[in-house]
Amino acid sequence: MRANLKGIESYGDVKHSTGVATANNVELIQMLFDGLIESLSTAKGHIQRGSISEKSKSIARASRIVLGLQGALDFEKGGDLASNLNELYSYVTRRLIHVNLHNDLKALEEIFGLMSEIREAWDTVPSLVPPANTGVMRMN
Repeated sequence: MRANLKGIESYGDVKHSTGVATANNVELIQMLFDGLIESLSTAKGHIQRGSISEKSKSIARASRIVLGLQGALDFEKGGDLASNLNELYSYVTRRLIHVNLHNDLKALEEIFGLMSEIREAWDTVPSLVPPANTGVMRMN
């Protein structure tokens, strides 16, 4: 019962590792989004301070999380929603590359807004579906 292990490993905070061991599928996805949003915020601060090397590390972490989320999509059960999320994650990955190359805070804010909206949507998932199946994400 683990979302794409690559994405979880990308989350990377030791303080959350015990939470990952006991989290359900929805909670794992929520933690990945929390890590993604944290990485985007950190990247913004690094761009503002001119810490280019640290900015690149934060964006790389965010990119790994997005790829992990994308890899966990279940197209068979998720249907159009999974396909739409796949396209969105591909777009976000391209935008992250742009941000890394150009230190574009406006593009970073766009990504932050998109991912924050999806993270908020995941807060409603537990009330909409049975705990054992989200129907959107494939859990290995």
